[in-house]
Amino acid sequence: MSDTILSSQLSTIGDDVSSQQAVKQVAARQKHEFNKLHKRLRRQVGNAIIDYDMIREGDRVMVCLSGGKDSYTLLEILRNLQRNAPVDFSLVAVNLDQKQPGFPEHVLPEYLDGVGVEYHILERDTYSVVKEKTPEGKTTCALCSRLRRGSLYGFAEEIGATKIALGHHREDILETLFLNMFFGGSLKAMPPKLLSDDGKNIVIRPLAYCREADIAEFSRRMAFPIIPCNLCGSQPNLQRQVVKEMLNEWDAKHPGRLETMFKAVTNIAPSQLADRDLFDFHGLEEKRETLMANRISAFDLGREV
Repeated sequence: MSDTILSSQLSTIGDDVSSQQAVKQVAARQKHEFNKLHKRLRRQVGNAIIDYDMIREGDRVMVCLSGGKDSYTLLEILRNLQRNAPVDFSLVAVNLDQKQPGFPEHVLPEYLDGVGVEYHILERDTYSVVKEKTPEGKTTCALCSRLRRGSLYGFAEEIGATKIALGHHREDILETLFLNMFFGGSLKAMPPKLLSDDGKNIVIRPLAYCREADIAEFSRRMAFPIIPCNLCGSQPNLQRQVVKEMLNEWDAKHPGRLETMFKAVTNIAPSQLADRDLFDFHGLEEKRETLMANRISAFDLGREV
């Protein structure tokens, strides 16, 4: 064998070894990044659960699973935390099949059977009701949300669920805040923990501290079988989408702004707003008189001595 051929073969082998090493390095780096992402989501969900006392000993948590990235992530993180949680609680996944045309009914049962989670598929033809009742050109979100919420709340009672877990994340909460400000004339968002109006159900949002971008990346890495919504998600010019784009633009131009805005939702000063039901503006004079009457005067103290 000539020196030229031998040199060529050795060079090829060297290139192959270098390529394999590069592939291994990339794989190791990706695994490391995924582990960091997973730990961050676990920590944020755990902190939200602790901060708002979301889950207690013996709770049966109904995880509402839509087939989107958020609810898949919620279920996975709760399953992960369940193994090492200081309290014992159970999980049951529930999907509301709204009978949308083309909905792949097999996807969720196959996934949930694969991961070994107790689940129920609740069939309610809310799709037809929404399409029938919503005027042409109007968005379906409000009616769809009410029907879906009513169905899930009622079913939670049937299966003995003590908590209802929804997959709303940090951006969902901020978007709702601005939607209510811009279009509803009210200063409210989505609380991490909520008692339903009828007093029968407690709703929790364990992803409240989590960034949507982190959830999207986690979902991609986990290769969840995503089911797109062809009812609300396909509507053009949704107000929520407009607000989402506004927040994304702010976040791109001013990194950290969304974190500050979310902190504001948790740090409210009622006396610095203008809600007469939330703060007693009419009683300020009486409060001043009480404070003045109880105030100790340094001059009087000196005179008594």
